[in-house]
Amino acid sequence: MSTTSTVEVYVYDLSQGMMATMSEQFLGKRLDGLWHTAVVAYGEEYYFGGGIQKATPGSTPAGAPTTVVSNGTTEVPKWMFEQYLDGIRDRYTTDTYNLLSNNCNNFADEAAKFLTGKGVPENVSQLPDEFLSTPLGAMMAPLIDGFYSKMGGGFAPVGGGAGGGFGLD
Repeated sequence: MSTTSTVEVYVYDLSQGMMATMSEQFLGKRLDGLWHTAVVAYGEEYYFGGGIQKATPGSTPAGAPTTVVSNGTTEVPKWMFEQYLDGIRDRYTTDTYNLLSNNCNNFADEAAKFLTGKGVPENVSQLPDEFLSTPLGAMMAPLIDGFYSKMGGGFAPVGGGAGGGFGLD
């Protein structure tokens, strides 16, 4: 019996097009979106927001995905994937969230690579570096880091609750 599952990366633009329209004016370079990503496999959408969460695909607080990227198929059984997620859960909590260095895209990239060897699209994974390469981004980096230090993490823009778990039922 085959245990394969298709694997997709759902890409959301949290700016709803504003980043593409206004980034060049503020940053001096065009950035196409403020990306949030999730991995869809086994009929579930897995994402980092208030901890590792799962939901019916397309029903998360992020709304409808802007783009759906096929990452192929996996032969990793669902129980093994969820066991893997349980093992990395401590790295993806409200307290460890950081907009530039430990966010939903880092989680989705890691989860997708575990399943298929292929991560999130490069334009998504490179967004923090693209932002930081601008004068405004370089100036704001210490402020952003300071904000997360003071907040103790806990400010993921797409939350699913503070529990940090996805329920292994």
